[in-house]
Amino acid sequence: MLNGYSQEQVDLLVQSVAWAILEPNRNRELAELAVRDTGLGNAEDKFKKNHRKTLGLVRDLKRAKTVGLISHNPTTGISEYARPVGVVAAITPSTNPGATPINKILNALKCRNAVIVAPSPKGQSTCARLIEFVHHQLDRVGAPRHLVQCLPAPVTKEATQELMRMADLVVATGSQANIRAAYSSGTPAFGVGAGNVAVIIDEFADLQSAAQKVTVSKTFDNATSCSSENGVVLIASIYQDAIAALENSGGVLLDAEDKKRLEGFMFANGKLTSAFTAQSAPSIAEKAQLKHPNAKYARFFMVAETGFGPSAPFSGEKLSPVLTVWKATDFNDAKQIVQGIYSFQGAGHSVGLHTASSGNMMDERASQLAQELPVSRVIVNQAHAIATGGSFDNGLPFSLSMGCGTWGRNNFSENMSYKHYLNISRVVRVIPEEVPTVDDLLQEYFQRFPH
Repeated sequence: MLNGYSQEQVDLLVQSVAWAILEPNRNRELAELAVRDTGLGNAEDKFKKNHRKTLGLVRDLKRAKTVGLISHNPTTGISEYARPVGVVAAITPSTNPGATPINKILNALKCRNAVIVAPSPKGQSTCARLIEFVHHQLDRVGAPRHLVQCLPAPVTKEATQELMRMADLVVATGSQANIRAAYSSGTPAFGVGAGNVAVIIDEFADLQSAAQKVTVSKTFDNATSCSSENGVVLIASIYQDAIAALENSGGVLLDAEDKKRLEGFMFANGKLTSAFTAQSAPSIAEKAQLKHPNAKYARFFMVAETGFGPSAPFSGEKLSPVLTVWKATDFNDAKQIVQGIYSFQGAGHSVGLHTASSGNMMDERASQLAQELPVSRVIVNQAHAIATGGSFDNGLPFSLSMGCGTWGRNNFSENMSYKHYLNISRVVRVIPEEVPTVDDLLQEYFQRFPH
C-alpha cells in the first residue's frame, strides 16, 4: 500500500503515527490502562517509557533513508535500494503493551510495510486502544487504516500462530516460548533472547554513582525490562562499601531466613511465580511475609548468592526488584562468576561494568568483557535498563527488542531497528578487474612454510 510513497510522505506518516502515543493525554491513558489490565509495573514509569522510547526512535528514524536509493559505493560499483518486506507480524509482550507495539509499528511504517500486532492476552486492551489512536493519526495524513491492525480479543495462541504463518516477516519480543514459535513458524523471523543481566562493580568505580544507576535501572517500572540488572558482582575489596551504597539508595539486604522465605514464595515448585513479576518491593515484602524491619520501605531487595543454576534460583531472571549479589575476589573472578550466571540464563544479552570513568583501565576491562563473555553489549558506567535499549547519551538505536546472537539462539546480535524491516535490492556494475595472485594472498604463509 505504501510502495509508491516518497521519503517525505513516509516521514510525515511516521511523525503523525508517533503522535498517537507522544500526545501526553493519550500516553497517560495508555500507561494507566496497561497497569490496570496487566498488573505489571507502574503507570508513571510506563508513561516515561512510552515517551522516551518513542521520542528516541523517531529521532533515529528521522535520520534514516528508507525509500529508493539509500547508498552508492563508486569503488565497488554497487548501489542499494530500499524495498518493503510486506506484512509484518509484530509479537509483543504484556510487560510493555504500549511501548513495544508502537516501536514495531513505526519501524514497519518507516520501511513502507503494513503491520499486524499480536499482543499478549493481558496487553490486548492497551494495544487496541493504541491502534485507535494510530488510526486517528493515519486519517490525518490520508493513509489507509488497515496499514496497522491488532488481533482482536480474545487473543489466542492459534490466532497468533496463523498470523505468523501468513505474514511476510515476524518480529517477536516476549517469552522464549513465543520466540521459539516465531522461529518455527515457517516465516522469516527476528526474535530476541532472554534477559538475566549481570553487572560488575569493580574497585575503581564511583560507588555512589554506580549504586544510584543500579537503583534507577533496577526499580524502573518494577523491573519489567529484560535489561534490568538481575545480579551484581562486587569485588571483595569494595564489597561492604558497595552494599552500603546500595542500601543508601534504597536497597535492603535480606538475611538467610528472609532469603529462604522469599525463595519459597517466589519460586514455588521451582518456577518463577507470576504473582511476583513486576511488583513493587513493598508488595513483594507483604506477599513473601518478609521480616526485615525495613522491608516495607525498600525500593529493592538484595540476596547474597554463591552458586548458579536450578539449585540457586536467584541466579536466574526475576523480572522484579530483587537483585542477587555475588562477591568476587578480583576482576578475573568476577568474569568467571558472570560466565557461571550466563551458563544458566542470559547468555547473549549484555553485561554491565561500573569502573573508572575514563582511561586505559576502563577501556581494558570493557575490552576483556567484550572478548571473553557471551554478550552482545557491554554497558559501561550506565544505568543498564535505561542504556541498553538506546539512550540520548550513547550510540545504540532506541529499541525494546535486543538481539542476543547465537549465544541466545537468535539470528542477530544488535538492537532491533528499522534495518530489520527492509529488503535491499543491489545494482551491481562492472568495475576494473583486479585478480590477485596466489603468492600475493598467501605471502605470510609461504614465508613461514616455503613451498
